[in-house]
Amino acid sequence: MITFMHFTPFCAFTISTLGFLLHQAHLIPTLLCLEGMMLSLFMALSMWSIQLEVSSFMLTPMLMLTFSACEAGMGLSLLVASSRTHGSSHLQNLNLLQC
Repeated sequence: MITFMHFTPFCAFTISTLGFLLHQAHLIPTLLCLEGMMLSLFMALSMWSIQLEVSSFMLTPMLMLTFSACEAGMGLSLLVASSRTHGSSHLQNLNLLQC
């Protein structure tokens, strides 16, 4: 049986995935949806580690949070670079063939 504590990260991940799929006009909402997906995975891994009570699994959520911070930093640097070169954060203006 699924509890409220298991249902919350699942709903957060689903809402972030839907936001990622439906709102791809600008780079900022896309990055926020990716960050929401990573944080919901962090919550799920943290609850899983606590529920199993095994000390070797406690490193996994922290590793996930570290990668999430790296992903956020790289996303913000891409946002700054694209707004400097193209003048806006519209994803439709970015063409990889012209870069």
